[in-house]
Amino acid sequence: MLLAIAGGGLLTAHDIPNEVAVQAFVKPQGERLYLLVRVPLHSMRDFAFPQRGPGYLDVARAAPLLDDAAQQWIAGAVDIFENDRPVTGLRVMKTRIALESDRSFGSYDRALENLNSPPLDEQANVVINQALLDVLFEAPIASDRSRFAIHSKLSHLGQRVVTVLRFMPPDGGVRPFEFTGDPGLVAMDPSWLQASWRFVVMGTEHILEGTDHLLFLVCLVLPVRRFLGLVPVVTAFTVAHSVTLLAAAYNWGPDAMWFPPLIEVLIALSIFYLAIENLIRPASSGERWLITFGFGLVHGFGFSFGLRENLQFAGSHLLASLLSFNLGVELGQLAVLIVLVGAFNLMIRVTQAERMTATIVGVLVAHTGWHWMVERWEKFRQFPLHWPVWDAALLAALGRWLLVLLVLGGLLRAAHDIFRRWNMPQAGPE
Repeated sequence: MLLAIAGGGLLTAHDIPNEVAVQAFVKPQGERLYLLVRVPLHSMRDFAFPQRGPGYLDVARAAPLLDDAAQQWIAGAVDIFENDRPVTGLRVMKTRIALESDRSFGSYDRALENLNSPPLDEQANVVINQALLDVLFEAPIASDRSRFAIHSKLSHLGQRVVTVLRFMPPDGGVRPFEFTGDPGLVAMDPSWLQASWRFVVMGTEHILEGTDHLLFLVCLVLPVRRFLGLVPVVTAFTVAHSVTLLAAAYNWGPDAMWFPPLIEVLIALSIFYLAIENLIRPASSGERWLITFGFGLVHGFGFSFGLRENLQFAGSHLLASLLSFNLGVELGQLAVLIVLVGAFNLMIRVTQAERMTATIVGVLVAHTGWHWMVERWEKFRQFPLHWPVWDAALLAALGRWLLVLLVLGGLLRAAHDIFRRWNMPQAGPE
């Protein structure tokens, strides 16, 4: 107990920060790659930077420690790849203490100029918890025209680390990235294959982690429980959510703050409605596909909200990434359907009570959907609703959606005729 009390002050000095913001630039130039990073000084917890007075950083005595801190806490947690080969020899070129009020990291040139400027006054009163460390790293590369990727493992700097990374390709321009924690390997100039594979995985994970989408699939499977009977229903859902997913990705959807909460309410409503319909009058696949198509349009917007923050990883392959994300959703959906159909059929075979089993599952799903709908409606009511301004931009958006609705109407009519013939009994011999 005495040791714990005596060491209490030392332990608090090395507490893990709650929020850490990291800014970084990656610039290949000739046969050199430059990595310019800014991190909070207090996030490097193993280094007891010397202080003076009431918590002020001793700038002069701290200067010799900065290179080791940068090499251990930053360079050791950043892996850079050139054409799928690791870049070795990342070394510290220059370090400098900066203040929180410094805004030089708005651009690469200003950040580099500030790093090369004279150090802070040794007598400056810099609070250690408000000091920033700017570091310039350098590494040899084969060519600045190579394809580069980075794996940032700086999540050890704090409990929640947000990294803003900007890639400076040799042909000019800036490609920004923003991610939380460890995003895995990020291709800064991805090929279409790299982008497509990342979004296939992302789409599969999204459908498997989305509880509301999984419950919606439960509602679809419960009255049918046959793969052949699910074909028209799942096809309608796939086509519908693909349309709104692509439309939202190209900014065709509303951008008002109340729109995402409204979609969440409608998704909960779709679960509650289908669950109640299953309990009262289970619809056949020939009847269910039309209402599923309508709800699929809503779920497509829900998919787009999860995708929006990740479009930064698509590079110049937006359409391929969107189609790959959609493919991933379908693969995950197919896996879920296989499990659900098998599980429901097994339950019914074991219990020998088909109607009772379907009723119990339907009641549980309806109960969950109802509570979600109520909770999300309360959140939606907090957003003020305003009538849109009738201008040229709104008219253009309405024109685009009118065109989409006309195309969807034609597809629905064609699908209705196909499914009606599918379900039509075949005439036997006279």
